Amino acid sequence: MNPQNPVICVGEIAIELARGGDGRFGLGFNGDTFTTAVYLARAGIPVAYATAMGDDPYSNGLVALAAAEGVGCDWVIRVPGRLPGLTLADTARTGERQFYSWGETAPARELFELPNWGLVAEALVSARLIYFSGITLSLYSNLAIGRLLAVLELARQRGVKVAFDGNFRPRGWKGDVARTRTVFMEALKRVDIALPTYEDEAVLWGDPSPEATVERMRAFGIGEIVVKNGANSAVVASADAQEHVPVPQLVVPVDATAAGDGFNAGYLAARLSGATPVAAAGAAHRLAGEVIRHCGALMPRTGAAMH
Repeated sequence: MNPQNPVICVGEIAIELARGGDGRFGLGFNGDTFTTAVYLARAGIPVAYATAMGDDPYSNGLVALAAAEGVGCDWVIRVPGRLPGLTLADTARTGERQFYSWGETAPARELFELPNWGLVAEALVSARLIYFSGITLSLYSNLAIGRLLAVLELARQRGVKVAFDGNFRPRGWKGDVARTRTVFMEALKRVDIALPTYEDEAVLWGDPSPEATVERMRAFGIGEIVVKNGANSAVVASADAQEHVPVPQLVVPVDATAAGDGFNAGYLAARLSGATPVAAAGAAHRLAGEVIRHCGALMPRTGAAMH
């Protein structure tokens, strides 16, 4: 596949209202695969984003943000008269961020059901790599999931790599664990690089250890698996080797938001630039460590160096 073809990340960019230290809410954005797309772009990887949005001023602002970060917007389908999803982020007494979402009518949910969804499909089958997450899958109806899975299959036949982060959020699946597992299993059959978080996998599958996550995913024929495990070592597994890659420096997080999204971007950017899986995991740890030193998903660009 042509290295000049973009990585295409699929998902949703929502408006986010986040409460600051003064108790007031500030306007920002929320989107796991979009955050990864931005960090890939900052690393110099050609990247585009596939989603659907309205034609309102807030959607315009989100598209302008993507463009300013160098993320291609050709596959952001605009739907007249519609509004993007809204997320409210508040900090609980424990210090953890709590998220509340109003996104049931967001156009992003209909990306693979809009009249021109075939244009997105055409772009995906000629991408360099397709990246999506469990949150992406939680947006879609069964019809749309079927279409996405068919596109992934066709893309892989054409040499496109597929990367997936389970990123399991029970609320997005309305607590329907059986449906989540069914959809994830179908997705995992079509994945080349899995980037799960152990904590999520333990909740969804009951995996007793990161090594158990590796074994379960290997059963799907996935050739490259990197299990993120917070401040602990990441487990990197390729066809025949398995290695623990420690976090190079423990950082007390200012804000743990997007640590995993940054890790995924650091890993994929390094791999696409020719690094080995173990070296890529080291680069991923470093970027995640930078991300959590800052408030919000996107750190200021001055701190955005990947190397």
